[in-house]
Amino acid sequence: MKKLLCAMMLATLPATTLAASVFTLQSKDFSDNALLDKKFAGANKSNPSCTGENISPELNWSAVPAGTRSLALLMTDPVGAKGQGVTHMVAYNIAPDRSAFAQGELTQGKGYTGGKNTPGTQHYYGPCPPAGSGLHHYNFVLIATDLPAGQLKAGLTQTELLSQLKGHAIGAASTVGRFSNE
Repeated sequence: MKKLLCAMMLATLPATTLAASVFTLQSKDFSDNALLDKKFAGANKSNPSCTGENISPELNWSAVPAGTRSLALLMTDPVGAKGQGVTHMVAYNIAPDRSAFAQGELTQGKGYTGGKNTPGTQHYYGPCPPAGSGLHHYNFVLIATDLPAGQLKAGLTQTELLSQLKGHAIGAASTVGRFSNE
């Protein structure tokens, strides 16, 4: 009888009450796996593949895991550089109570410690796929860590950051934007 009563009580609860909150990363500027606007592409006059304005897209997140003391954000193109991969952004020491970056904010280098990306900058560097290379996927990955914000020194590469986060990552969320210079 107790089992039946418990089952009946659970059936009356809304589904959202029963589902655990999931750590998510999303953008108001693009849907997951959708095309990025040209303004989000890189802008570098010495590189004809950088055809945009280098404005970083808005990113927001929710349901940060319990125990999070800082966040790290990476943007990578796994097939860039002819399959060797390109790191477009390495950002970390992000305050755990932060829940978004406004459009353009990652380009300005505000609200985080910048690491060194493949082009050699310490801020957002938009997509610059060569013409004829097809559609590229830009992976935005947000990592929740148990490291205090401010603990990691500036200028870490993606590899160095991931090494520092080993054993300190609590969870991750991601979204993908696509872009092509066809």
